[in-house]
Amino acid sequence: MLQALHDKVSGTIAKVLLAVLIFVFSFFGIESYMTGRADTYVAKVGDHEISTQDFRGRFDQYRARAQASMGANFDPQLIDNPMQKRRVLDGMIDEQLILEANDKLGIMIPAQKIQDQIRQTPQFQSDGKFDSATYRAVLGSIRKTPREYDENIRKDLLARELPAQIMQSSFVTDLDIDTYLRLRDEKRSFRYVALDKLTADAPKITDAQAEEFFKQHSADFTNPEKVTIEYVDLDGAKLSVEAKPDEATLKARYEKEKARFVSPEQREASHILVKLPQNADAEAQKKGLQAATEIAKQAKAKPADFAKLAKEKSDDLGSKSAGGDLGWLEKGVTQAAFEAALFGMNKGDISDPVLSPEGYHIIQLRDVRAQKERSFDEVKPDLTKEFVETERDRVFSEAAGKFTDQAIASPSSLEPAAKAVGLTVQKTAPFTRQGGGEGISADPAILKAAFSDAVLVQGNISDPVQLGQNHIVLLRIAENGHIASTPKKLDEVRAQINLILVAQEQTTQAKKRADELYARLEKGESLDKLADELKLKVSEGKDVLRADASLDSKLVADVFALPRPAADKPVPLLVTLANNTYDLAVVTAVTDGDPATANAATRDSVRSELAQGIGYEAAKAFIANLRKEAKIKVAEDRM
Repeated sequence: MLQALHDKVSGTIAKVLLAVLIFVFSFFGIESYMTGRADTYVAKVGDHEISTQDFRGRFDQYRARAQASMGANFDPQLIDNPMQKRRVLDGMIDEQLILEANDKLGIMIPAQKIQDQIRQTPQFQSDGKFDSATYRAVLGSIRKTPREYDENIRKDLLARELPAQIMQSSFVTDLDIDTYLRLRDEKRSFRYVALDKLTADAPKITDAQAEEFFKQHSADFTNPEKVTIEYVDLDGAKLSVEAKPDEATLKARYEKEKARFVSPEQREASHILVKLPQNADAEAQKKGLQAATEIAKQAKAKPADFAKLAKEKSDDLGSKSAGGDLGWLEKGVTQAAFEAALFGMNKGDISDPVLSPEGYHIIQLRDVRAQKERSFDEVKPDLTKEFVETERDRVFSEAAGKFTDQAIASPSSLEPAAKAVGLTVQKTAPFTRQGGGEGISADPAILKAAFSDAVLVQGNISDPVQLGQNHIVLLRIAENGHIASTPKKLDEVRAQINLILVAQEQTTQAKKRADELYARLEKGESLDKLADELKLKVSEGKDVLRADASLDSKLVADVFALPRPAADKPVPLLVTLANNTYDLAVVTAVTDGDPATANAATRDSVRSELAQGIGYEAAKAFIANLRKEAKIKVAEDRM
């Protein structure tokens, strides 16, 4: 048999086949036949991929912040839309571009700055001070180690550092301030007439006009597409969980996870920092050490005055005002050299200068908390609660498995899936793509699934729709549950069309009258003559500032947008306001603001405001340039 096989693969046909295969593999790469890869990124910045998971996490944070700030006024449709999703993704792309620029420019975040950020986080504080036990408890609740959290903080600070440095590099001259003050405090005087609304009878709309409008805009007059869905709602919070762990089970878990219930040794410390410049040379380090040594000498001479000395001498702005107080610290929280010194001291000691990347620290160890291990009896309630929650997760996981398996096995009905988990199939009222339904049909995720091709066009049961933790829904279009969009008849919308056409005609007439009056004003007729003719009052704005809130903002904005009037020749203006109303106006005088009247505090405030604005625009331009030079690919369909 082997000889026969050899003969077959040694002939001319085999050689031709081999040549074809060599060509294919050399062109496409043999690895494409050995491995399969499906792109799952939402965006790709150079070689870096932003995964769907990372994007979803960031968008969920954005959504949660919006919901918290808007409270009862929160509208999911304002958040869960392509425009807002792209806005969040663009922010992530900008962050990645900045991080890459940081690497090229060698920008780093000092460890001290990361620790300052952590110490100032309210969630990690107890009685207004950083508390390491609280810190570890909070990190444990979000399943992060201190090292992972430090890295998150580092990346967050890095993403802000370069734009901040660009913004801080902007400068403003005294001439810039003078120019700004002249414009800001500029005053303008003008006269104006508010044209009243046309009071003529509403124009008569003929049937022919209505029919022609309906013909041209028939797509605007339709009954919207609607669907009715059947669904099964599997919510882990509502599942019956009978979990009563016995003593042995809890003790076994306690022994296995004992490290969780050990509070490590903590040390209450204060410090004084003598800061060194970045990349300090030997001479700078020598001067810093001399200064730190002198401070350490003073501190050791009068330990009770350490806090006072820290307020006077420390370069650490984060702790200086608190007398250098760093709160309770444990291993793994501070920089390595600082930690080694702190945990090598005795209570009451004051250290010699300790060198770190930030500078020299003089450390005072104020108190020590020994390592403490919580007993089984102390943590038993927590273990019981965790066991119940774990059991609930397990029960939900099993139920979700049965749920989805039955949906796959019986794609034409939700009944088997519902029966598998002891639930019933529910049904919504009809709803449109724009939402507006009640209950589950108001959820954006349900809307997206219901009107997806797989569900609406192909008639399948949806993939599990995630509505929250341990909460999924399967849905399908109910029988006869799809109502296609249908055109309305002219008689149904005739009254609506008449109102539209009347409004259009009135708008046209009002604009025509305003344009005619403005043309006369431009040709030299006086505003007073036009006002007398219209039996209207001429109003006056005397020395009006840009920020004047007593007049219509559109009127004021348009007045300040005009060029300066020549001597004895007012500049005419037609102002378009809301509801088909207009103002005729003439600008009579312009008076510049006087920079000399501004005191030092005002000039400093203006300088800061201008620098911030200039810096912001410079940072925006820098990021725009990074985008221009980068290779960015966005997968809109995965957002």
